[in-house]
Amino acid sequence: MSAQVRRAAVLGSPIAHSLSPVLHRAAYRELGLGDWSYDRFEIDEAGLPEFLGQLGPEWAGLSLTMPLKRAVIPLLDEISETAASVEAVNTVVCADDGRRVGDNTDIPGMVAALRERGIEQVESAAILGAGATASSALAALARVCTGEIVAYVRSEARAAEMRQWGERLGVEVRTADWADAERALHAPLVVATTPAGTTDALSRAVPERPATLFDVLYDPWPTALAARWSAYGGAVVSGLDLLVHQAVLQVEQMTGRSPAPLDAMRKAGERALAER
Repeated sequence: MSAQVRRAAVLGSPIAHSLSPVLHRAAYRELGLGDWSYDRFEIDEAGLPEFLGQLGPEWAGLSLTMPLKRAVIPLLDEISETAASVEAVNTVVCADDGRRVGDNTDIPGMVAALRERGIEQVESAAILGAGATASSALAALARVCTGEIVAYVRSEARAAEMRQWGERLGVEVRTADWADAERALHAPLVVATTPAGTTDALSRAVPERPATLFDVLYDPWPTALAARWSAYGGAVVSGLDLLVHQAVLQVEQMTGRSPAPLDAMRKAGERALAER
């Protein structure tokens, strides 16, 4: 990358809550990239084509959150196999030749967050929920889970969707009714992908010796489930862990500098959350 002023940003709607500017700016400071800036823009699907169309050569890349992860795909020149596997792009790199390449760093970010806690491989796993994050979780589990994955969902339509994702990703997925979600808590790895408050009622059913919980939320934190899990001695991977690890990969792709400063980015995120 040249020394000229470079720009990056996170797009989505709503976007005011995003921690991405905090994480990326911390990385730029640590890497000595004083001419780099990272902003946030409130953009929905309707506004995305116009925004992309006006990007100049100073742009290095974009982070994308909901509802843009799928909407951006037809607007790009290329997407990675990882992004294609879940039909979701959270990273756009603006190449020097003008091409725009999409990737998904959520999936390797999940794997990296688990490995940081010593989770290299599990024999089975459970997923709570069936939304967009659940498909990324399935893709991540395809890399670390050697056996069955059980997804706990609220409707047959969601169940069918998760089974289809499993077939597409080459993982064995069994679905179960949300009413039986307490059973999930006995799995070697539990991935909670649901909105805030959804798993609170499950906290009373945490087993005496829980294994590992990956709760993708980070604000508010800890969730009731994560707090009880920790109190019982179980390992907990947080949404902030995921956010930082996927942002590390974004910084490396956009700046061409590696490794990105994981610790500085995490500390910046922790400070920002503490101030909320």
